[in-house]
Amino acid sequence: MSPDPGRHPLRLRRRPVPWERQPPTWRAARPAVIAGALKRARARPSGNWYVIGARTDVRPGRPLAATVAGEEVVVWRDARGRLVGGPGVCPHLGAPLADSPVRCGTLVCHWHGLALDGTARAGWEPLPVHDDGVLVWVRLDAAGGEQPTEAPVVPARPALPTAVRSVWRGAGRCDPQDVVANRLDPWHGAWFHPYSFTDLTVVREPDGTDGGDRFVVDVSFRLGGRLVVPVRAEFTAPGPRTVVMRITEGEGTGSVVETHATPLGPDGLGRPRTAVVEAALATSDRPGFTLARRLSPLLRPAMRAAAGRLWRDDLAYAERRRHLRDRGRFPG
Repeated sequence: MSPDPGRHPLRLRRRPVPWERQPPTWRAARPAVIAGALKRARARPSGNWYVIGARTDVRPGRPLAATVAGEEVVVWRDARGRLVGGPGVCPHLGAPLADSPVRCGTLVCHWHGLALDGTARAGWEPLPVHDDGVLVWVRLDAAGGEQPTEAPVVPARPALPTAVRSVWRGAGRCDPQDVVANRLDPWHGAWFHPYSFTDLTVVREPDGTDGGDRFVVDVSFRLGGRLVVPVRAEFTAPGPRTVVMRITEGEGTGSVVETHATPLGPDGLGRPRTAVVEAALATSDRPGFTLARRLSPLLRPAMRAAAGRLWRDDLAYAERRRHLRDRGRFPG
């Protein structure tokens, strides 16, 4: 299935199978396999790093604010353009720093004018932050409870200058493990998302070893009607809150979709809430992909819309899983 620059990437399905007549996958989607992959993922170290958003969300004049595990945090760029960040609560009288402006690289509290340049001041202490070129991370040692690391584990990606990138963010009433479990169930793809996927076959399941703890899937992306793009992809979980889908054969080999789950804290009724930050990095060896890179500002909204449509369903999946687990009724 390796890409052939001289061959058109699109295919016409000969005999489309109606949704209800596709092969059932419920026997193959064994709860123990999914639960085992999830358990191993949750045991991998994160270094206490959490994704909070896209690097493009850190804009001049305003900080990027988020709540992580119940803690308010803000990040911005200082006068030298470096990413800095820390608690989102002003130490003076508790103002929300998320509502404060950035002037010449300094965050100025809009209640009483406390100026923060990213260094410790007046009881405010900076937090470790990281810009990986696509996403922004913050390290919260108290929330993570692990041995901290200098930087997060960032999955291997296509070269950023040659990739078309987009980032989608949403939230649901679930735990990070429910988001990860959703991604570690590839069998639901063609049943739950027939508008996006068809002809899905899981050709390899995780065996629990470091080199083999991955799902390998043959699947066709639907473009409309009988028009599809067949690929082979693998799903891995390099950390407790991250799942990576990577195209290994077919059109777009090397393209990745990273799904990061960040706990936000409970809602007003005490239910857990989790943010999903999904980064898609598309690449191709085809000469025409140069045009796609030039048109990336026009393509990104469509890429985000596609991710949002999938996650509208998948967050319902994750929320349902959390609901049943809380009642001791989830079979996994």
